[in-house]
Amino acid sequence: MAEDYGRVRQMWHLLEPLHAVVYYAPEVFEEFAALGYETDERWPSYFPLRSAPLGAPGARQVASAFCSFSPHKVAEHIPAAWDIAAPDEVLAARMRGIDRAYRTILGDRVDSPELAEAAALARRAAEAVNTAGRPLAAANAALAWPGEPHLVLWQAATILREHRGDGHLAALLTAGLDPVESLVSFAAVGAASEKTFTSRGWSEEEWEAARERLMERGLLGADGVTEAGRALRAEVERRTDELAASPWAALGDEGRDRLADLLGPFWVEVLGAGMMPGETTLGIGKV
Repeated sequence: MAEDYGRVRQMWHLLEPLHAVVYYAPEVFEEFAALGYETDERWPSYFPLRSAPLGAPGARQVASAFCSFSPHKVAEHIPAAWDIAAPDEVLAARMRGIDRAYRTILGDRVDSPELAEAAALARRAAEAVNTAGRPLAAANAALAWPGEPHLVLWQAATILREHRGDGHLAALLTAGLDPVESLVSFAAVGAASEKTFTSRGWSEEEWEAARERLMERGLLGADGVTEAGRALRAEVERRTDELAASPWAALGDEGRDRLADLLGPFWVEVLGAGMMPGETTLGIGKV
């Protein structure tokens, strides 16, 4: 694809909401409430929902794989989540939930030839991912494919999203940014407000200590992010795009562009459903 990383990022922008709606859809919360999880906030279901493909991991494993969350926050939910429901029950519930959510959001479009074509293309890209050193991508890629196209589309979006996310963590580590420093520096370049990043559970003391470490490296100054800090974060994003490019190279320019065209209307429908927050920690559209 000749370094066309802008197109790689475009595919992430299109697919991310199709995956992430699973964390916000009321239909998914209903399925998890039926299993016995508290659903007055999203975290009791989020941690098992996302980590169940790994089996029944402990708190340290989940904190490592998710990276941006405080281990203390993870430990509030893992491993206790597995006392409520086993991983296979969680996986079945998330598939039932996203099935219902997609049917609510997309209506008759779930049976459209356009969705079936998009699902087939997305699956081809997902099956091309290199999962070496990418635990969440590998765990989701190892799951059996569902039969219905809208569920294939969601699963492919999930594999591709976790593939990119695993690569992003590698880029952060290569840049010498630990989990808290990653969030502080990302907030500093305007990816999201610091308030949004408090959802990750780090204390004010941990946040300020990370800020001081970044200042010592010349990445932050008294007035905010420095030129060196911006350059480092830009390199992290460029490297993330580079590490996420291989599935799209396998699909080819024509296949990728066709998928982008097909996904547009579904992307609009998912965002238009009003479930997704206006600001997230991912910095989509801001970095």
